[in-house]
Amino acid sequence: MFRTVEVSNAAFAPPGIRFVTVKSAALGQRADLLLYVPPQAADLHDVPLVLLLHGAYSSHWAWAFKGAAHLTAQRLIDEGVIPPMVMVMPSDGLWGDGSGYVAHGGQDFECWIAEEVPAAASAACDACSEASPLFVAGLSMGGFGALRLAGRYPQRFVAAAGHSSVTDATQMDALMAESRDGWAGTPADTSVLDALRTASPPLPALRFDCGRDDILTDANRQLHADLLQAGIAHEYAEHAGGHDWAYWTQYLEDTLRFFGKTLTAGIPAP
Repeated sequence: MFRTVEVSNAAFAPPGIRFVTVKSAALGQRADLLLYVPPQAADLHDVPLVLLLHGAYSSHWAWAFKGAAHLTAQRLIDEGVIPPMVMVMPSDGLWGDGSGYVAHGGQDFECWIAEEVPAAASAACDACSEASPLFVAGLSMGGFGALRLAGRYPQRFVAAAGHSSVTDATQMDALMAESRDGWAGTPADTSVLDALRTASPPLPALRFDCGRDDILTDANRQLHADLLQAGIAHEYAEHAGGHDWAYWTQYLEDTLRFFGKTLTAGIPAP
């Protein structure tokens, strides 16, 4: 799928961390992702792959080096709470303040995440393959991306989760210096609810949470209510906290436990 794949030298990186750059056809440019491969996965095949999507202003390094995502995952693996999982943390494509993980301006940021990033992870890590169960989670803009992609690609993902999620693209207007003119504008492109309720069933397993002091609390409560009304199964939780890394670092564990539960419960991969 890629003309070039560049992978960092393990001798110079933190244990288990791999920095990867590929030439993306969907974006028409080079793009970055960060992999965390736990030692337990070294001799395994078809290891579950967890995509972690960052929020506005950020990039591929944020979940690991602001949110300690790899350390949380490794602790849960060591404790036997979740099976070995490879974490893949891509950039959103680095458009403006945030691409929204949707297609626009001749670049397909949705395809980059849903199609190319798993392929890039498999190219850079022998433990992963096309048969790896695929999960997606994100924070803020990344929560919008993860939950919306669950509706857009319901047969591709086993489960999806969001933390402090943007639930409608209009909520990004206050975050960005750029205009969304030219962004894909169908209801399924702009609304998590519309993406999920127009999807071909079965949907992936879904969960999302939000801090009670978050700027997006009301939007997440409304999404919860709308999904209940639509009869779409999901888990929703609220906790103390705001729209910040202290919250996301703490509650990523709930998402990883949820992903592990879908595997141990015998939910088949799409």
